[in-house]
Amino acid sequence: MSPLLRTKSIDALIASSEHPDHRLHKSLGVGSLIALGVGAVIGSGIFTVTGTAAAGEHFLAKSIFKAPLLDLLLNGGNAATLNGRAGAGPAISISFVLVAIACGFAAICYAELASMIPIAGSAYTYSYATLGEIFAWIIGWDLILEYAFSNMSVAVGFSAYFNDILDNLFGFHLPKELSQPIFVEGQRTGAWFNLPALIVLLVLSYILVRGVRESATTNNTMVVIKVVAILLFVFGAMRAVNTANWHPFLPNGYSGVLTGGAIVFFTYIGFDSVSTAAEECRRPQRDMPLGIIATLAVCALLYGGVSLVLTGIANWSTLDNAAPVANALKAIGMNRLRLIVTAGALLGMLSSLLVFQYGQARIWFAMSRDRLLPDLFSRVHPKFKTPHVSTWVAGFVVGIPAGVFDISWFADLSNIGTLFAFILVSAGVIVLRKKQPNRPRGFRVPLVPLLPGISIVCCLVLMLSLPLETWIRFFVWLIIGMFVYFGYGRKRTAEIA
Repeated sequence: MSPLLRTKSIDALIASSEHPDHRLHKSLGVGSLIALGVGAVIGSGIFTVTGTAAAGEHFLAKSIFKAPLLDLLLNGGNAATLNGRAGAGPAISISFVLVAIACGFAAICYAELASMIPIAGSAYTYSYATLGEIFAWIIGWDLILEYAFSNMSVAVGFSAYFNDILDNLFGFHLPKELSQPIFVEGQRTGAWFNLPALIVLLVLSYILVRGVRESATTNNTMVVIKVVAILLFVFGAMRAVNTANWHPFLPNGYSGVLTGGAIVFFTYIGFDSVSTAAEECRRPQRDMPLGIIATLAVCALLYGGVSLVLTGIANWSTLDNAAPVANALKAIGMNRLRLIVTAGALLGMLSSLLVFQYGQARIWFAMSRDRLLPDLFSRVHPKFKTPHVSTWVAGFVVGIPAGVFDISWFADLSNIGTLFAFILVSAGVIVLRKKQPNRPRGFRVPLVPLLPGISIVCCLVLMLSLPLETWIRFFVWLIIGMFVYFGYGRKRTAEIA
């Protein structure tokens, strides 16, 4: 077998996690896992993307690089024909349900592998056990991209929301020089540094270093408050619903429902972060599948409730703006509820930052333990039993660029990276069913290889819906990763082969 396709046995992976120098503290139950998942999935997007998906995307692709790859393929490479997409209208709630089902195919694949391989590292570790070292490196490098760039964008958004809420509550806001990135879309803003973006990441890093139980408690609190804010919107604004706004329910037919689904799919990304906590879970064989699947179900209910009420208090065609929920509440005079929604969005970003920083450190930790990254990243704090070096480095690696750049355009890179991980995890289920059919599984995906195959197809179609420039950047990132792997990681793993 080629050294590049060498796999690590599941037993060896589990044994390495029990080494005293690399052992993490097991303290998480199913409730904390669900809170981690909801914290990652439900960010500010529930109050923003919902309106965009209902009203549709209104754009003109002036460049072939900005156009979705699938549309270019279907239109013979002609970007000029792409001038927007009709939204789902009030049927956006159906879009959310359909997307939850589509994500469910990938979620159950994660559930099976997480129950079999309760190791930090998520898709990286699963790929090492099923597909080989080169695939493990690719997906690990890809997950670094996903977690880091996603949190850079969220940190910039958090800074803006934080300044806005300071202004609304106290009539005070931080000076522009200390609360905005230095560069936005390549242009200097006159700011010195986006200080809140860095500070929030360092504070969260401190919490994460202190211990997984402390981190989980902090996240649980934020998630509870965030969910309460969402429910207050749903039940508080329900009395202002005008059922006439729900007619016609399918203004753009089923094609609008599918378009809305393509837009909101990325609001579900994050449920996979539950699997990064497998090594710190007390009963992973039972709790990991429950945590992953319950996360998806809870988030689908919350998204569906918000979308139904939002399209009931405002006409769907008016929702294509940066803050559709806040603006709809302002239009009907519910300003107190609007403030609660803003606070909910702020906490949504905080909990997302916490969970993704948590997951990012675990990916680095697992890759370092396998010698693909420097040993420094797999050091465990002697008292708190957390990967403290990985956590602090991740805080600075994300916080400093977030203080300098507005990199919201990197969000698509995070999306393509996540979908690629979903594909490899789904393929891993098929491979392990063939190679180790009798190995105990805490959860079994039914109808293998059919359901994992559906997951792979769904994810590939969604990857093709991303712009051509995203694909180019993604391949550039992978090429850089190949240089790092062959120049450093491969040499280190060859020493112990």
